[in-house]
Amino acid sequence: MNMNKASLIDEISGILGGSKADADRAVSGVFDKITETLKGGGEVSIAGFGIFSVKDRAARQARNPRTGELVNVPATRVAKFRPSKALKETVKS
Repeated sequence: MNMNKASLIDEISGILGGSKADADRAVSGVFDKITETLKGGGEVSIAGFGIFSVKDRAARQARNPRTGELVNVPATRVAKFRPSKALKETVKS
């Protein structure tokens, strides 16, 4: 089973017994706060789930696979997720 934001909202609504609008606000609020914290350079640690953080990638040169030409790739910041030990074990079994 695959899950997207809409199906997550449906599941949360069913668990809480509330409206889908309330579940949508809750799910969107969580995503917004995680995004806001990462944008500010912080990290979000959720016990038993994992850690969302930001990593700085240095500028580098890469090669265009089609032409073989060297291309400059600028420095950037990327979102990173490290799963907790509990999540890793749950997924394994």
